[in-house]
Amino acid sequence: MTFIGVGWVRCYPLPAKMKSAPNIGTMGATTFVVEPKHCIEFATDGMPAVLSTPQLIGILERTARQAIAPFLAADERSVGVELDLRHLAPSPLGARVTATARVIGHSGRFVEFQIQARDEHELLVRGVHRRAVVNVVSFTRRVQHKPAAPA
Repeated sequence: MTFIGVGWVRCYPLPAKMKSAPNIGTMGATTFVVEPKHCIEFATDGMPAVLSTPQLIGILERTARQAIAPFLAADERSVGVELDLRHLAPSPLGARVTATARVIGHSGRFVEFQIQARDEHELLVRGVHRRAVVNVVSFTRRVQHKPAAPA
């Protein structure tokens, strides 16, 4: 256990050394058409089918992950650790949406992104996303220390 300012925390080694740090401005983009699988589940009784926030978050995270994948060693992956997002506008079924993630900083094993998504008409979301680079073996060991939920 290690003391960090306000209390004791268990520290698990997650050694990660990216083969090279991504340049500020490194960008990823994903373009897709809003399908029923992307829409809110409560589109009934006059509520239009629109792109859901959880679906969009998944697409934005995947876009960020793919943007820095070339900078990682073979035994590393990146995992999302923080997200600050504002969903500003709806996007209807059938709309073409482009999600982007641009590296705006990195420190140690953390990479920070400016994220946004737009349809043909306007900005849909904007925010900041942070990912941690983890060693697959160490991360797997950490997960295996947690008991599985009973079936």
